[in-house]
Amino acid sequence: MGLAEELGDKLAIDVLKVVEKLGDDQLIAEVAKVLAASSTPTEEAFMSAIRVRQAEARARAFLREHVKKELAKQAKKPDA
Repeated sequence: MGLAEELGDKLAIDVLKVVEKLGDDQLIAEVAKVLAASSTPTEEAFMSAIRVRQAEARARAFLREHVKKELAKQAKKPDA
């Protein structure tokens, strides 16, 4: 992993934490704009890290819900 990717990922982690606390999704775009003004590679790495981390979070949420529903179905089945 190059420096831009490493720093972009670290910044993405911090920004996503703040977005979660404040509920301000627009912060991502604002930070990306600041980065783009001075370092396009870092901005691209940041946005890639944001997308990957958000996708992973959505997939984990889906998995949790799926398992929860399946366990509830199993609990309702009579023992065979």
